[in-house]
Amino acid sequence: MADNSAIEWTEATWNPTTGCDRVSAGCDNCYALSLAKRLKAMGATKYQNDGDPRTSGPGFGVAVHEAALQVPFTWRRPRLVFVNSMSDLFHARVPTSFIQDVFDVMRQTPQHTYQVLTKRSLRLRRIAPKLSFPSNVWLGVSVESVAQYNRISDLASVPAAVRFLSCEPLLGPLPSVPLEKIDWVIAGGESGPNARPMSADWVRELRNQCVDAGTPFFFKQWGGRRPKSGGRELDGQLWDEMPEAYGATAV
Repeated sequence: MADNSAIEWTEATWNPTTGCDRVSAGCDNCYALSLAKRLKAMGATKYQNDGDPRTSGPGFGVAVHEAALQVPFTWRRPRLVFVNSMSDLFHARVPTSFIQDVFDVMRQTPQHTYQVLTKRSLRLRRIAPKLSFPSNVWLGVSVESVAQYNRISDLASVPAAVRFLSCEPLLGPLPSVPLEKIDWVIAGGESGPNARPMSADWVRELRNQCVDAGTPFFFKQWGGRRPKSGGRELDGQLWDEMPEAYGATAV
């Protein structure tokens, strides 16, 4: 667990599972894959399990960590928590029973607000009937291009208190996004030495759709070689809107 997360839209991270595999173009320059390799070399216990070299890599094999389930109970102050910044809770190799355990922990710690983000929306939809969805759990899907619109429809079928989209890295325009059942949209450019460029027009189009729909919009970064290379302003202002469930405020 990391407090004081550098991710702008959260406060802390919690990783009851680690490891993942590539599933779409948004995974091509995965920060977690690179970080897992370094953590393995440093001897970090969670990252000694290697993944498939074709889709994953050193230290990034999928693993569940029973001991990590106790971490949220030790936090003294309420916080906004990104669940599995180093994995995907709905990966096929994470047992359904363990996903249920994670949801039980979130239900038992209502003082915290949890943000669960997945690229595996089909599995989320399929096992949703086996899960309880407390009001402090937000569910989101990654949508980096129009090829991922199916994830939005999967998410819309889930009875989460807050449903959100993470359009990061934004790899193309997203016209006519179905926002009817979406409570929050995050957008951002890619960072790192192989960062793919993002057009300002793509961001403006998405922002305008959110404004028209009354959906809170959060612009994380322009990206570049470093995450903060291009700053965070869009048309001269910061867009830090949050869902109404979090006492949302517009910029």
